[in-house]
Amino acid sequence: MQTSDSQQVNIFSDDLRQLHFAELCNALYERELHSISQKKFNNISLLQRQIGGLKHHIKRAAYNMLQHQSPLEIDIHNASWQAKQAANCPAKLSEIDKTYLWFQSQTALGVCTAVYVNELGLEHIELDTIDRIDTGKIHLNKFGWFTLDGLPVIQQSESQQTTSQAPKIQLLKPTKNLMLAASCGHSWNHKGRSQPRLLSLRELLLSFSINWKTFR
Repeated sequence: MQTSDSQQVNIFSDDLRQLHFAELCNALYERELHSISQKKFNNISLLQRQIGGLKHHIKRAAYNMLQHQSPLEIDIHNASWQAKQAANCPAKLSEIDKTYLWFQSQTALGVCTAVYVNELGLEHIELDTIDRIDTGKIHLNKFGWFTLDGLPVIQQSESQQTTSQAPKIQLLKPTKNLMLAASCGHSWNHKGRSQPRLLSLRELLLSFSINWKTFR
């Protein structure tokens, strides 16, 4: 029994998809296990839960990377997004008044947004998500409270720390260029473009929630 050309194409396509899926899973496992090995766990049950959940989250991330429709390209070997990097950090083009107006009207639980991070002169943009909303301010899952114009709300305990040791952060109005840079891990230093950072599994999963159709 002969197989038609269209059937053969489908078979090879499925085989290639499975190969890419396996490569993505391997890259993500390697990255996450290395990340976990660098952490200090005072509670063994927390470590067990984190390792126990890897299989589910990694398979979900690999599947979504292969299915996701976006302007980003996939680096199969590193399990990362790829796009052209700007010469300078696009966060510098952000305007506080536009940030305020956007968050005043678009704020909602679960919205994925971008945060500018400057740590010892190394700049990048990081994905985070809104998990609490209060009068005149919003709370991000990782970076904490911000006013609607994007400035961090400094708690009293935080203000006692030396500002030189803490990274400079600012909540940004999401734009296509900012979300591209955040999704790809683009970084900059005083010389310009720097080596891109690999996203954590959490950030990679957040990148799937970006609705690229909303950016013009």
